[in-house]
Amino acid sequence: MIEYPIPLGRPKVGASGLTGHWRIIKPVIHYDKCTKCRLCVIYCPENTIDLLEGFDVRIDYDYCKGCGVCAQICPQKAIEMVPEVK
Repeated sequence: MIEYPIPLGRPKVGASGLTGHWRIIKPVIHYDKCTKCRLCVIYCPENTIDLLEGFDVRIDYDYCKGCGVCAQICPQKAIEMVPEVK
């Protein structure tokens, strides 16, 4: 994971525990469509999308609540919201 030059709040286990189990749909990244614009990282309201070396992104499903902001903001439609399989 890349260290950000500015402090960003990162999700961590709190009073609610891991919060990813709340979602009924989840984002899936299609890396073949992704242009690495990183808008999903910027707009994720829960900061659950990590920026990796090479500017690839990864979703932390332990904390992602499935709001769909990342899928809506992606200009390439590289993020698809799919039903959560429990």
